[in-house]
Amino acid sequence: MAKIARFDPFSAVTRFEPFFDVEDWFRMPTWRGMWPAVPEAPQIKLDIIEDDKAYRVKAEVPGVKKEDIKVSIDGNQVAITAESKKETEEKKGEAVVRSERYYGKEYRVFTLDHDVDQEKADAKYEDGILELVLPKKPSASAKQIAVK
Repeated sequence: MAKIARFDPFSAVTRFEPFFDVEDWFRMPTWRGMWPAVPEAPQIKLDIIEDDKAYRVKAEVPGVKKEDIKVSIDGNQVAITAESKKETEEKKGEAVVRSERYYGKEYRVFTLDHDVDQEKADAKYEDGILELVLPKKPSASAKQIAVK
């Protein structure tokens, strides 16, 4: 039976083996596999559903206050901006052992097939999910012109 082991690109370095297999460096899986302790930058993930009258958007924006979310609409382009702040501090007695801070801004822009009626657009944020209802703007009917 084969033994399955997880690849560790730094095992040779930490064991002070100067002649490790150089080809292993080219088989490194991903950035996340190399440094799993490094926090991944948050991303706004979207679900967009279209019906005849409107677009319904669900955006995952966890850990952000409602006041720190901005939605802007320009024609058929929608932009969601979320500013997140996270601070953690670990103490042992009076001494601070570890203190971490993260301040960041997530930004997501997408374009829809139809213009959005900005006056009727609605946004609701609850439990880390931003829900947008973006009604389609009634399009002017196409006018046919006779060629002379």
